[in-house]
Amino acid sequence: MKQRPDPLPEAEADAALDGLAAALAALQKPEDVRAFLLDLCTPAELESMADRWKVVPLLIEGVPYREIHERTRVSVTTVGRVARTLERGAGGYHAALRRKRRHAASH
Repeated sequence: MKQRPDPLPEAEADAALDGLAAALAALQKPEDVRAFLLDLCTPAELESMADRWKVVPLLIEGVPYREIHERTRVSVTTVGRVARTLERGAGGYHAALRRKRRHAASH
């Protein structure tokens, strides 16, 4: 991914990420989030994020990395990165999966 020649100061980068998070949180319909992501991201970025997300439930189910690769065509390296993030990340994957499951159960 392209990097800035001079990185933003941490406070400025955090504020920008907070603004992006607030914009996503303000969108209530999946189709609105989809449209926002299509406008915001390149096709490669969308593919990368979608690949990571489709691996999450399989990892939580305990499916082995190689089997996840065979089912999804996502690289074993990416599967490993997602697994590490599930274990040591900020908790976003778990929060999204919980909300998704709650939403599905209520409909």
